[in-house]
Amino acid sequence: MPTFDTVYDAVCYALAGILFALVTMRFRRDLRTGSVQMILLLLVGLGMLFALYTYGSGFADASIAVVIREALLALLAIGFARIAISFVFQTLLRKADIPRILPDVLFVLVLLVYALFRMHAAGVNPTSIVASGAIIGTAIGVSMQQTLNNLWGGVALQLDNTCRIGDWVRIDNIIGQIIDIRWRYLSIATNSGETVIVPNAMLMAGRVTVLARRGDVRTSWRREVDFSVSYNTPPSRVIAAVQDALARAEIANVAPTPARIVLCKSFDENAIHYAVLYWLSELRLDVQTDSAVRVHVHAALKREQMEIPLPHRVLIDGGQLPRAGTSEEALLKRHDTLSQIELFAPMTADERRALASELNDCVYVRNDVISRRGELADSLYVLAKGQVAIYGEADTAQNRPRLGTLQAPACFGEMGLLTGQARTATVIAENDVLCYRLDKSGFDAILRARPELADGFAKVVARRQAENDATLQAADADARARMAVSRASDLVRRIRQFFEIT
Repeated sequence: MPTFDTVYDAVCYALAGILFALVTMRFRRDLRTGSVQMILLLLVGLGMLFALYTYGSGFADASIAVVIREALLALLAIGFARIAISFVFQTLLRKADIPRILPDVLFVLVLLVYALFRMHAAGVNPTSIVASGAIIGTAIGVSMQQTLNNLWGGVALQLDNTCRIGDWVRIDNIIGQIIDIRWRYLSIATNSGETVIVPNAMLMAGRVTVLARRGDVRTSWRREVDFSVSYNTPPSRVIAAVQDALARAEIANVAPTPARIVLCKSFDENAIHYAVLYWLSELRLDVQTDSAVRVHVHAALKREQMEIPLPHRVLIDGGQLPRAGTSEEALLKRHDTLSQIELFAPMTADERRALASELNDCVYVRNDVISRRGELADSLYVLAKGQVAIYGEADTAQNRPRLGTLQAPACFGEMGLLTGQARTATVIAENDVLCYRLDKSGFDAILRARPELADGFAKVVARRQAENDATLQAADADARARMAVSRASDLVRRIRQFFEIT
């Protein structure tokens, strides 16, 4: 039966434990459930100890009361030790990078010390128990060698901080994120919705690759996306075109630095093989981001008319696959699109047909940057299919103001074509977009043949600028018309100067 001193000590420890638990709950909301459970454990153990102290004399066999007393004291010791260790490691030292297994090891040691203390208080010689335990432990160690290796592996992994919860690792052919490290095993969650259990002994004996971490510093993970292009296009041109397209594209989960790199990998009998090296910032979306990069690569190759070949073999030495030109149907579609755009209204049907043959198809996908503010250019884009967003100047891509939206058919960048003026806005594709690019070289012959077209273009562009000018929104129609006339005369002068028309 417990004495008064034993009950008094138990009350003091229980109150101290409850105080520690309340402080832990105040600063760590995520530990409230566990703290409440330990408080209930202390209260239940203390209440039963009081009941034993009050009514324990009714037991016919005193040894039963002793066993119950020791069990209740052990229950109180477990609750107090768990609360105290949680208070120290998860509240006071929560910002320190302490391995999770260290509190568990300390908890076990505290219980062992408590057990030895209680055995000494009960008059049991601990030395004989330790000697007997060593013999039993040796037998258990031989029969449970693999389990003990797993236990030791878990202790070693957490103490030396080799792998941490949240790390992405590759073990053999398994790639996933560590979600838990236990005494016996390590849990890895893969991107396929699987949880793989890896015994700690396997980790200690094998090789583990930690992804997206250089030493103790977390980084992005380099990925490689392969593609092929026919021998018709020089590798230097392929590398320059794709690398420039990817540098301009805003692809989600692709880190801005290090820069994306395009490499020539090998030569095959059907094609030249290339690879895009980029750095992935969100490892959960590896397959999706690879797909987005391939989509942008395909669009870049299509814009530059570079062939992704099907498997074939040239049997005649020096033979070359025929390259198809622009079909009559494609020219007709271009002409119809030009006919619907106000800028080209001053031109005759024959001039628009001639202009259609000078256009270059440019395919873009979502988040491709078609033109960027401040870039020097001498070309115009005819939006034949899709939708683009127009953005103004800003410090960051997340804070740039959206000026408007263009839907096909439309055109943009006319000031670059007519005067060589730098781009005044950033244009980004919002879905699959088909543009026709008209360069100065393709427009020069038509304008030189009929210089008076410059007057018509200048009037259209000046009227559009006056209508879009925010400072003229409150002005009446006559004021906007006068401003358009004034701007048109200045534009005519600049167009003639740019194209060297006297």
